[in-house]
Amino acid sequence: MLFDPKQLDHFPAHPGVYLMKNQAGTVIYVGKAKHVKNRLKQYFGASSDNRPMIPFLIEEIVVIDTIVVDSEKEALLLENTLIKKHQPKFNACLKDDKAYISLMITHQHPWPMLKLIRYKGTPKEEGLYYGPYTSAYAARQTYELLTRLFPLRQCSDQEFARRTSPCLLYGIKRCCAPCVRKCTPEEYQGYVEGAIKFLKGQDKEILKDLHQQMQRAAEALDFEKAGALLRTIRHLEHVIDVDQLVLKVNGKSTDVFGIYREGKEVVVAQMLFREGKLIGSENYSFTEVVEDDEELLSSLVLQLYTQDIHMPEEILLPLVLKDAALLSEIFKEKFPKKATVKFPQKGQKQALVELAEKNAKVQFEREKDKEELKEKMLLDLQETLKLVRFPKRIECFDTSHLAGKEPVAALIAFTDGEKDTKRTRLFRIKTAGASDDYGALAEVLRRHLIRAKQADDLPDLIIVDGGKGQLNVAIEVFKELSIATVDLIAVAKEEGRHDKGLTQERVFLVDHQDPIALNPRSHLLLLLQKIRDETHRKAISFHRQRRGKKVLSSALDEIPGIGPIKRGRLLRQFGSLQRIQEATEEELAQVQGITQKDIKTLLSLKK
Repeated sequence: MLFDPKQLDHFPAHPGVYLMKNQAGTVIYVGKAKHVKNRLKQYFGASSDNRPMIPFLIEEIVVIDTIVVDSEKEALLLENTLIKKHQPKFNACLKDDKAYISLMITHQHPWPMLKLIRYKGTPKEEGLYYGPYTSAYAARQTYELLTRLFPLRQCSDQEFARRTSPCLLYGIKRCCAPCVRKCTPEEYQGYVEGAIKFLKGQDKEILKDLHQQMQRAAEALDFEKAGALLRTIRHLEHVIDVDQLVLKVNGKSTDVFGIYREGKEVVVAQMLFREGKLIGSENYSFTEVVEDDEELLSSLVLQLYTQDIHMPEEILLPLVLKDAALLSEIFKEKFPKKATVKFPQKGQKQALVELAEKNAKVQFEREKDKEELKEKMLLDLQETLKLVRFPKRIECFDTSHLAGKEPVAALIAFTDGEKDTKRTRLFRIKTAGASDDYGALAEVLRRHLIRAKQADDLPDLIIVDGGKGQLNVAIEVFKELSIATVDLIAVAKEEGRHDKGLTQERVFLVDHQDPIALNPRSHLLLLLQKIRDETHRKAISFHRQRRGKKVLSSALDEIPGIGPIKRGRLLRQFGSLQRIQEATEEELAQVQGITQKDIKTLLSLKK
């Protein structure tokens, strides 16, 4: 039985929250009001609420519970809490597992490093945070630019502590090798301060410092250093010129919102400006929400800003909220850094709101971007496996043999979460002994990585098929080749199985004694399985191919009069022993060097 509006006469005439429930007792909508009874009567009265989703909501309401509070502010806070708890289908709800991406500098370390950090809630690691970036791509682009401008270390603290010689990045001028003291603490701190200035938007100060350094290098006749500084200056000037094309907020940390609604669908766009620069945008899509634009924005803003690290100096909205004063009061009490809520009507800030509304409409008209889903999955992989680098390119190795015979190996590469066929490599084991799996793996890794180093084409992550033993072999090869910028893991299937299905996988990490186990239904596990199993299948296929050719060659060796040259020509012409046996006299006669006697011999194979 649906809710009877006559019951509303007995509802409280005080500030509070109401929870609408369906037949199953599930909360389907949470609202707040200064006067609960009057607000609820608007849903059912003759002059009822004209929001398009109200009829659909009323058709499901069976029970309405209320909670009375002392003030509108308490009602607003309680509404936010209950929406997060119940996730009602007619409310605009944000998921609690939202992840943030920021650039972080470990400023408390004697030799700080710049890192891309993805986190949920409050970040655990201490450091200077810049962001959050809503686009993983934008964050990575900024990170790559900074590593070119300021050669800070990129290796982990553990790797930094045990290095005895510079890694590859030193040779290509992407790191100043503080691990072996190739630079002074003062020089390194200068790079750190430069990176911080860049992230704070102090571009002109950086250019001024670089020009001064270039002048000093030229006066000291160090023209190589002066040339390198000039290239850095030109690169930075280009980036600054591009930035000028984007509307800026005068040095402030500002979030700008726009909203676009059509039918049952609504999209809210959030543009983030930090230190005066646009660093990213976020879009929130909702379906069948009851809230009007004002209520939705009020609820969304309160849900979004739960941590001081994410709080901007000002929030620009496209329309006036009746709860604006309450929101400002809540933020002032909750965070040391007060955020002001504004509704600009003219000038540059109004232009920013219009830009956000345009973005909301564009997002509404655009399909979900598959690439963003891949980015999120790879960032999850980086976070879960504690990788130093974003695993844009992954390479996986596996070996194969049968009782030590015809040992081979395969390399399969994945770029941006998809198989990169052009990077597939197959290896014949040349030096490792029979049945020496560890030796075969070491040989293949060494051969491939030496070439990759020379071509400056190292991957971000290498996976070896196996357990702790295989991982230790790979670690030794990395040390031998002085590779410190590639992450390394080993993946072992349960009981050595290589079949499909939900199995308990073990992932072995460098500097971790025990393996970690991923949930059998984890999307990350499925990705690792896909990469590892694809490599295993390729290695098996290549081994069978090698073994088949050997068997075929042995069979042809037994045919009288067919030597190595004729055997090679036959194989090139027909491809297999079966096709040779099926060939006609005319087809055999077309093979160079084959005589009538040979044809008679080959035709006899059919009998």
